Amino acid sequence: MRPDPVNILLVDDQHAKLLTYEAILAPLGENLIQASSGNEALERLLKTEIAVVLMDVSMPDLDGFELAAMIHEHPRHRRTAIIFVSAIHVTDMDRLRGYEVGGVDYVSVPIEPDLLRARVSVFADLYRKTQQLEHLNAELERRVRERTAALESAAARLRESEDLLRETDRRKDEFLAMLAHELRNPLAPIRNSVEYMRLKERDPELDWSYDVIDRQVDHLTRLVDDLLDVSRITRGKLEIRRKRVDLSEIVRGALEAVQPQVTRKGVRLHVSMPPGPVTLHADAVRMTQVLLNLLDNAVKFTPEGNTIWLTAEREDERLVIRVKDQGKGLEPEDIPQLFQMFYQSRHTKTLSVGGLGIGLALVRRLVEMHGGTVEARSEGAGMGSEFVIRLPHAPDRIEAGASPEVESGIAEPPASRRILVVDDNLDSAESLALLLRLTGHEVLTVHEGLAAVERAESWGAEIVLLDIGLPDLDGYEVASMLRQRANGKRLTLIAVTGWGQDADRRRSREAGFDAHLTKPIETTTLQKLLAAIPAGDAEVAQP
Repeated sequence: MRPDPVNILLVDDQHAKLLTYEAILAPLGENLIQASSGNEALERLLKTEIAVVLMDVSMPDLDGFELAAMIHEHPRHRRTAIIFVSAIHVTDMDRLRGYEVGGVDYVSVPIEPDLLRARVSVFADLYRKTQQLEHLNAELERRVRERTAALESAAARLRESEDLLRETDRRKDEFLAMLAHELRNPLAPIRNSVEYMRLKERDPELDWSYDVIDRQVDHLTRLVDDLLDVSRITRGKLEIRRKRVDLSEIVRGALEAVQPQVTRKGVRLHVSMPPGPVTLHADAVRMTQVLLNLLDNAVKFTPEGNTIWLTAEREDERLVIRVKDQGKGLEPEDIPQLFQMFYQSRHTKTLSVGGLGIGLALVRRLVEMHGGTVEARSEGAGMGSEFVIRLPHAPDRIEAGASPEVESGIAEPPASRRILVVDDNLDSAESLALLLRLTGHEVLTVHEGLAAVERAESWGAEIVLLDIGLPDLDGYEVASMLRQRANGKRLTLIAVTGWGQDADRRRSREAGFDAHLTKPIETTTLQKLLAAIPAGDAEVAQP
C-alpha cells in the first residue's frame, strides 16, 4: 500500500531551477509546491503542513538562512526538514550556520538527481513516520485517558460499594445487637417464672415441663450468643481474655452445661483427664464454649444408650482434647467444610437436630485464637465422629483443683437483703422480684429511671438490679446519678440487661456498675453473686 504523499516546498527565485527540482522529485510521488521568494514561502508555510523545504541559500528578499530561522521559530514547523541548495562553494562555517538555524542537509549545484531524490525521500519518510508516531501517541494518550477515567469511575463505584457494605455491616451489627436484646428480654421473665414455680412448689408431675422450658430458654440464649459471635468474627472483633487456668475448670463448666441434655437423651458420657493438674493460658469462658459446642453436637447425633467420650492427654508440649461419639458419623465430602460458617451437610438437613451452622465455625476460630488446631474425623456414615483439639499448655502448674464433676441444684439462699429491681418490662421485673422474695429478700420494683433514683435512697436499698434500656433515663445515667447520692458509695449496682457485648460491659463499668448480668439470668449465678456481697459493701466480683 502506497503511503499518503507529504508536501514538499521548493523555494528558489529562479523559475528554471524550480522546474528542475520538480522534474527530479516528481518520481517520488509527493506533493510538490513552488515558491519563488522567501515571503511567498512563508505564505505557503502558514497555509500548508510542509514536510521538507528545499530552498536556495541566495535569494533577494530573504536569504535561505533567514528564512530557515523564521520557519523553525514557528512551533508548527519545528519538525520540518530544511535542505539548502547552493551554487557557490559551501565552507564549514556556512554549514555550521545552516545547522544552527535548523538546516538538516546541503546540496551543491550541479545537482545529482538520484542523490537529491534519495535525500528528500529519507526526510519525507522520516516526517511520515514521525507523524504516524505522533498519531499513535495521541491515540495512546486518548486510550490512557479513557482507561484512567474508567478506572477512576470504577474506583469511585468500588468506594461507594465499600461504603455501602460498611454501612450495611454496621446496620447488621446494630440489628443483631438489638435482636439479642429484644430476644433476651422475654426470655428473662420466662426463666424467672419457671424458677419461681420450681422453688415455690415441687410437683413431680410438673418437673418435666419446667425442665423443657428451661432447656429451651438455654437453647435460645445460646443461639443469640452465637449470632453475636458471628458478628464479632466477621468484623474481626472477637476477643479472648487469656489467663492461667486449670483444664479441670474448663471441663467442669462444659459438663455442667451439657448434663441436662445428656440426661434427657439417655446417653452415657465418659470423661478421662490426665493425671495431675494441667495449666492453660486461655480464656476459660471461651474454651468452655468450645467444649460445650462439641459436646452438644455429640449429644444431638448420638442415639439413646450409646456413649460419648471426652478425653484429654498430654502429647509433648501440647494438650490434646478429644470428643468422640457413636453417632451418625460424617460423610467424607462434609469433613473439609464442617468448620465453615453456616455450612449444613445435606445429610443432616432433614434431621431434627436444629442449629444454624455456626457452632463449629466458632470452635475453629476460638481454638485458633488460642494458638491451637481442631480437626474432624470419621470412618463414615453410622460410624460416629471424633473432634480433636490440640492446644499449647503452660509449662508450670497451678494448685490442683477438684475433679470435674457436674454440680446440680440451687445454692443455699444468701442473707436477706433490700433489693430494688428496676426494669420497664413489667413481667421481667415482677418475675425476678417474686423469685428474690422466695429466696428471702425484701424486694421493691420500679419501672422508670427517675423513680429508681428517688426510691433507692428513700427506701434504703442495699442492692439495685438495674436494666439498661429504660424509657426516661437509661441505666447508665441512673447508675451515675445513684453514685452521686449520699448513700451511692454503699450501693451495689448490678446491670441486668439484654445488652451483653464487650462494649456494653465496659460502658457499665465506666458508669459505676459493680457487675453486669445478661438476660436471662441463671438463678445460681445471681444467688452466688448476691451471697458474695458483704453487708454494706459495694464491692462485688464480676461474673
